[in-house]
Amino acid sequence: MKKIALFPGSFDPLTMGHLDTIERGAKLFDELFIGVFVNTNKKSLFSAEEKKQLVEKAVAHLPNVSVVSQETELTVKTAARLEARFLLRGIRSVKDYEYERDIMEMNHHLDSELETVFLIAKPEYSHISSSLIKEVLLFGGDVQKYLPENVYKVILKKREKNEE
Repeated sequence: MKKIALFPGSFDPLTMGHLDTIERGAKLFDELFIGVFVNTNKKSLFSAEEKKQLVEKAVAHLPNVSVVSQETELTVKTAARLEARFLLRGIRSVKDYEYERDIMEMNHHLDSELETVFLIAKPEYSHISSSLIKEVLLFGGDVQKYLPENVYKVILKKREKNEE
């Protein structure tokens, strides 16, 4: 049986931490879907289509990775539609673990056959988040080393446009 996983997230923006989790996950699963979803608790820097395109370009070197986008469906429903039996999640800290554990429990309640696989962030990425990246960018800080090159270039263009 093919091992298919879904890595859901808002990816706004996609960080090197996300990309590292994706690359590691691509080695574990036969097929990995990156689910570009909406987080209703966050203000987005990019539209859903922009995020999807940025993620697609950043993962183009991974033949078993595809990107899907959806804004109105539960993660478990998307996983079922994609025939994914695993959810991939990254954990940076104890705080992330507690949050992700609660989501895992709810997903298990909604679909008892769906397993969540956690990958611990590498130390060089354990302190970064998309929210922190956006905050630093807002005040003109340098975040280049924490973003895939294509994402960084688009963010610079967006920032220059906003400064005009």
